[in-house]
Amino acid sequence: MSDTGPSNERTVPRRALLQTVGGVSALTLAGCLGGDGGDGGDGGDGGDGGGRLTLSQAKSPIEFDPIVLNDVPSAEVADQIFEAPYRFSQDLELVPVLASGDPEIERSGQRWIVPLNGDATFQNGDPVTASDVAYSYTAPLEEETENAGEVNMIETVEPVDETTVQFDLAFEFGAFKWYLSRSVVPESVREEDKDAFNKEEPVGSGPFTFEDWSEGEFVEISRWEDYWGEPVPNLETVEFTPVEEGTTRITTLESGENDVVKDIPPQSWETIENMSNASVEAVEGVSYFYLAFNCNEGPTADPQVREAVDYAFSMDDAVEQFVEPTGVRQYAPVPGVLSEGWDFPVDEWADIAHDKDVDRAKELLDDAGAVPDDWTADIIVPPDEKRENIGISVGNGIEAAGYSANVTRLDWPQFLEQYATGSADDYNMFTLGWAGSPDPDTFLYFLFAQEQEGVTNGTYYRNDQVDGNIMQARQATDREERRSRYIDAITTILEDRAHIPSYGLKNSFGVRDRVQDFVAHPTDQFWLVSGENNVSVQ
Repeated sequence: MSDTGPSNERTVPRRALLQTVGGVSALTLAGCLGGDGGDGGDGGDGGDGGGRLTLSQAKSPIEFDPIVLNDVPSAEVADQIFEAPYRFSQDLELVPVLASGDPEIERSGQRWIVPLNGDATFQNGDPVTASDVAYSYTAPLEEETENAGEVNMIETVEPVDETTVQFDLAFEFGAFKWYLSRSVVPESVREEDKDAFNKEEPVGSGPFTFEDWSEGEFVEISRWEDYWGEPVPNLETVEFTPVEEGTTRITTLESGENDVVKDIPPQSWETIENMSNASVEAVEGVSYFYLAFNCNEGPTADPQVREAVDYAFSMDDAVEQFVEPTGVRQYAPVPGVLSEGWDFPVDEWADIAHDKDVDRAKELLDDAGAVPDDWTADIIVPPDEKRENIGISVGNGIEAAGYSANVTRLDWPQFLEQYATGSADDYNMFTLGWAGSPDPDTFLYFLFAQEQEGVTNGTYYRNDQVDGNIMQARQATDREERRSRYIDAITTILEDRAHIPSYGLKNSFGVRDRVQDFVAHPTDQFWLVSGENNVSVQ
């Protein structure tokens, strides 16, 4: 009888969650309190070998420039190459990386002054300067990238000197500290050739350098021997390979082809727990997955049709069947950890969701003037089995109600091009997910603000009162005012069914026993070396 591999499934300490996502106002928490070391190692001195790590991602990266990238697989690689002024610790506290200490806050929270570490250098030998930081925080808006919303609250950002940068905000933005974790790029290198910087020769200040890649096949990075920070990585090289099919990904773990695999499929969770040479590494994530409707064009622009779809299937059953134990059911458009920390009325919101009633769904669809008798609902899904199965569940319910449905699985680049057009020719519904920071703004603004339509908001849901509450909550620093506005906005969003919330995902990995100090992170990120861990392969 084989030994059973242990499961290292963790939760973020409740103390840290309540402090971070709602215990006090964002401004009073702006000081970096420092982590307690998490569950990883102490980082060690590093650089003493550590071997080669092979890591299987669920999808392929498509680009590496932090100014423009907007997908998780690309960010997972870029996080090893680039660094930010601050990053999130395992306890979701901000700790300095390129910064040398806590930001100084002035003008009631409209001015933030960040001191930089004078030793920080880019991989080409140039120093990381305040001008590079300023450039990295203005380029997304100036270039109208999908990440513009992460910096559009900044009025000006200027170097005070080579190692001090000053942010002046257009308004008192209660969540700004969470946006100080954006990666910094070398202005001169990127401006010389942006396309090459994005896909051929990205240069950061992080502990790993970019070596080679072929989209859809692999990315290779290697230890930067002259890394300016501490610790230097144990690992010599890392190869990322995309394996979209979940059970195949787990097979590569069992065979030893990959040392680490990301996103454990629900049906494979127990398989890994029963492996004698691998285990589950998982932690509750700050993520939100959902079914969204095209509220701009087509039948789903009618709220009655969206309500009918809610009756046509059971999201509870779909999550239980296709997601658990890798995730948990959510009833709000923010992660469960945020709902708890902000004391949101989740039980009341759960009552808004309908139980499955196909007869009622058919009645509402038949009565809706916007639905033709021969309607085929177009549902697009990304290359992910869980979200595809949610889409299929919706389609089956619509067909049971007497109409047709077409569920189309798109590759990642095509999905990103299509889901936010607002055109009924492209979709009536889509399934997607969002990973943000520990503040409701990082979900509600990007997914529902009208100024994000066509960028990260693919619903085109328009309710001026909802939009006003989201935007005014951005400009408030009082936690109770923000909480009240978010409750009003979320309640209306759920009643109007712009989204049907689905689940929150655990950040889960299968890890072979020969890998040491690999730690899952609550955000949809991980670091192969940090002040809390330093991965090696024995």
